[in-house]
Amino acid sequence: MDVFNRIKGGLYGVAIGDALGGTTEFMTSKEVKAKYGYLTEIIGGGVWELEKGEVTDDTMMTLCVAEGILANPLDPMPYIGEQFMNWYRTDPKDIGNIIRHVLATFEGNWFEAAFLTDQYMGQSAGNGSLMRCLPVGLVYDNLTEMDKYSRMQSKMTHYDERCNEACSIYNRIVWRLLQNESLADAIEQEIRHTDYKDILFAEPNCEPSGFVVHTFRWVLNILLNSNSYADTVQKAANLGGDSDTIGAIAGGLAGVHCGFEQIPVTYSSVIIIKDQLNELAGRIFDLREARTR
Repeated sequence: MDVFNRIKGGLYGVAIGDALGGTTEFMTSKEVKAKYGYLTEIIGGGVWELEKGEVTDDTMMTLCVAEGILANPLDPMPYIGEQFMNWYRTDPKDIGNIIRHVLATFEGNWFEAAFLTDQYMGQSAGNGSLMRCLPVGLVYDNLTEMDKYSRMQSKMTHYDERCNEACSIYNRIVWRLLQNESLADAIEQEIRHTDYKDILFAEPNCEPSGFVVHTFRWVLNILLNSNSYADTVQKAANLGGDSDTIGAIAGGLAGVHCGFEQIPVTYSSVIIIKDQLNELAGRIFDLREARTR
């Protein structure tokens, strides 16, 4: 499969998982079942009163990371930060508490703002840096660079090392998928020597919460037990909990794996920002190609 198809699939994968899961965020799985049966269509609504096809912070911050890297792939942090602040000033519907505090108190040093937020809140192990890290894996073909910038974009808002590690693992899986490895093999290779290795054998014994470890465990479980892109995002949405973020993270990897052409048109066609995703996919592909020549 060609790389452009995978890049576009990844970006749409995040947005669709986000839009579908946004309907059921903060509900329990029992509440989801009682209200929707088994949700399979993007319908909007939910706690954020989303329009059909509208995305949340998961996708919008992913776009911020992508735009920052595109502005200067050799030194993306100030440009990513500028994108974060521009987005924050739009007063978005959905923004996580950790990220909100960092952006509200930022005074010129991202790492300091993340550290002080960790101290103020007592922790910073949320899933907000994992949900947006995909563009790093799509752009950087060199593993050293990929790991460096995966962790860097994470540390801008999340001081906790568990967040940085999850972003690195995630984009290493992306790297393998872009080398045409199978999804199951890519996941197994990257988690078998980590604390996530038990996911290869058992379902997560935790809630689908915004704690990065819980989120990533459910993402990995869903990916290892799904048979299509649609199956992946539907399972995430019907979990409830932090379903939009779990859907976005799992959907990104599933989209890279299957490529845009295998994502159902019934999903991709309703995403409101699809023109932006199309344009961004082309720019990311062009930058990746230029960097690998």
